[in-house]
Amino acid sequence: MSLGSILGHNCSPPVSQPDVLPRLSREYERKRGRRGLAVVGSSSNGSEPSSNGASPSSKGKGSASGKSLDERILSGEFTDQGSTKERITRPIRKALAKDPVGPGRNIALKLAKAGKEWKAAAAVRMPEARGDIREIIGQPVFVPLQKLATIYGKVFRLSFGPKSFVVVSDAEVARYMLMTNASNYTKGVLSEILDFVMGKGLIPADGDVWKARRRAIVPSLHRKYIENMVRMFGDSALHGVSSLQQAHQAGKSVEMENFFSRLTLDIIGKAVFNYDFDSLTHDDPVIQAVYTVLREAEYRSTYPLPYWNVPLFRLIVPRQRRCQEALKTINRTLDSLIAKSKRVFDEEDQEFGEDFLSDEDPSILHFLLAGGDEITSKQLRDDLMTMLIAGHETTAAVLTWTLHCLADRPDVLARLQQEVDTVVGDRTPALDDIKQLRLTTRVINEAMRLYPQPPVLIRRAVEDDVLGGFSVAAGSDIFISVWNIHRNAGYWSNADTFDPDRFPVDGPIPNEVTEVYNYLPFGGGRRKCIGDQFALFEAVVALAILLRRFEFRMAPNAPAVAMTTGATIHTSEGLLMDVVPRTTNGLNGTPILEELAMPERTPVTCPSNKTATLIP
Repeated sequence: MSLGSILGHNCSPPVSQPDVLPRLSREYERKRGRRGLAVVGSSSNGSEPSSNGASPSSKGKGSASGKSLDERILSGEFTDQGSTKERITRPIRKALAKDPVGPGRNIALKLAKAGKEWKAAAAVRMPEARGDIREIIGQPVFVPLQKLATIYGKVFRLSFGPKSFVVVSDAEVARYMLMTNASNYTKGVLSEILDFVMGKGLIPADGDVWKARRRAIVPSLHRKYIENMVRMFGDSALHGVSSLQQAHQAGKSVEMENFFSRLTLDIIGKAVFNYDFDSLTHDDPVIQAVYTVLREAEYRSTYPLPYWNVPLFRLIVPRQRRCQEALKTINRTLDSLIAKSKRVFDEEDQEFGEDFLSDEDPSILHFLLAGGDEITSKQLRDDLMTMLIAGHETTAAVLTWTLHCLADRPDVLARLQQEVDTVVGDRTPALDDIKQLRLTTRVINEAMRLYPQPPVLIRRAVEDDVLGGFSVAAGSDIFISVWNIHRNAGYWSNADTFDPDRFPVDGPIPNEVTEVYNYLPFGGGRRKCIGDQFALFEAVVALAILLRRFEFRMAPNAPAVAMTTGATIHTSEGLLMDVVPRTTNGLNGTPILEELAMPERTPVTCPSNKTATLIP
């Protein structure tokens, strides 16, 4: 059972769905005797979160009464406090108490004592939101979680039919799960969702497999490698500059979410296995295969019935056949890259050491092979696919939402561009430059607070535990809502406002330690993302190069920017912007970019059905 199968949001229209969830809901409603979202246990006080331009949100679907989900929750319509057993037996107890003979009164007394015990137990029971999944369909999954948490507390149970999840919106509980008692929590349902593409890669793996893969991969991210990658980030971003320049010359707007997705795909391909996708300028079967698999992973995370586990359906359902063919294409490519990297290692005269970096193939793949890591080809492919997907989607989303935030804050944008002009100018940033691009880094830090990637961390309890004072049984699936923690007014002033200055430029780069787990852009504890530094540097370099050379403005015909959920937070209809070359310091009118004669470009239709402005 997947995250989306419980919260019911589809990031892309699926093929016709069987009426499984509505049937489950109606059966549940007959047992409950009412429709909608019910709450069992005590509710905590909370205020309705605010929303502004930096925080697009959608309202809950209205009921037959015409009220929205927000209004119905706030009205207490579904609040059900106390003990169900005590409430059911109360009329019986009162009737028996009137028995003049005696036996009835004795039974009533026993029921009264039992009722007190039931009520006492109910008073400390975890609040539970129950109901019809259709109440929250059509919203990003984390939006209803935020609404519910403001009413029912930082730890509550969310139930639909027979399945339930514990939702955690408390920084201290998150710290306990991710660090203090991390050994008691596995990736659970996340591993099940990603198994078809990542297998036993570093993200979904648990236990000894995870420990072994982490020990093998972490050493590859040494300083010499990062320095080399920073140069590559700059070269790749400059390649993207050409695409944007052509768009301006042709008078065309650019869908920036698609642009960033392709830019980061090119970067991660070179970084992980020395493969040049060059997806900014063309499509090929491998690129199409990567996007097919990415969209399938998102589809499976939101579809209520995992029919793909039935072998026959993988053969007869068209999208599953396409997915299988895409996986074969990717695996063939990875196998050829592994073989090529092995040949390079056999031929090169370079001794392996802690800071080993091949001149011909400076990729993570080559480091793993050169280090003598004895693993199967299947495990190596799992590792490469994990790094490809995790390192591509997340950084693209960070850059998309950072640019969106800056579009609403020209004052912050001006300060950022002044910093880039002063520190870097027309050079591509080096590693030492990144340390001086402090405001640029804080802008990205703040965008990751408002739009965390991913917005929810998923875990499963191995043994019984206590979270926030409530008992949690072994096998329970738990959502740590990073979105809720990052926008909690108790942790942050003006929590829904984009304000990079909340992180002082003369202070440390914010992370889970400096912000005591109020801030989890890369997770925390021993399962924290190992590529955090890589991703942050990539985003800083790309943003600095692009904002040095261009002004980005929302296109006049741009659709409103709203959110939808996939592996990360996507825009629902893209981020359509006009891209205009900057003038030197905005003062003397001298173009930073020379007007170059460019070949005609061909629009490339992306797998997301969006049209990007790209060089042929």
